[in-house]
Amino acid sequence: MALGARLAAAVQAGDVIALWGELGSGKTTLARGFLRALGHEEEVPSPTFTLVQSYELASMTVWHFDLYRLTRPEEAWELGLEEALDGGIALIEWPERLGPLLPPDRLDVTLAVIGDDRRSASIEAHGARRNRTTMA
Repeated sequence: MALGARLAAAVQAGDVIALWGELGSGKTTLARGFLRALGHEEEVPSPTFTLVQSYELASMTVWHFDLYRLTRPEEAWELGLEEALDGGIALIEWPERLGPLLPPDRLDVTLAVIGDDRRSASIEAHGARRNRTTMA
């Protein structure tokens, strides 16, 4: 939750945050912290079954994708990926499912389980995102 809040402080419209990690590594929990920090006060369900949830916030729309069940990268277009990339913020769980459609300008957050209640995170910027100010 805390890492999600820190990421929220450093984003702007058009950003893509790719959330990498195995099942149970904390991707959806990070997304919850992210959305809470941006002012979303309602429940933040996992988009595992709906595949995408969008959140209309005062400053922007945040799209939360869970692509685990995609069978082809092109299916992401049917979920609104293009709209999300056009001025919103896209949080993408299981970004490897996008294959060649994964945007080159993005922030990769890789989460790993290191204990019952502990996770590790690594963050790497790609493309134009590399030139932006780092998180506070």
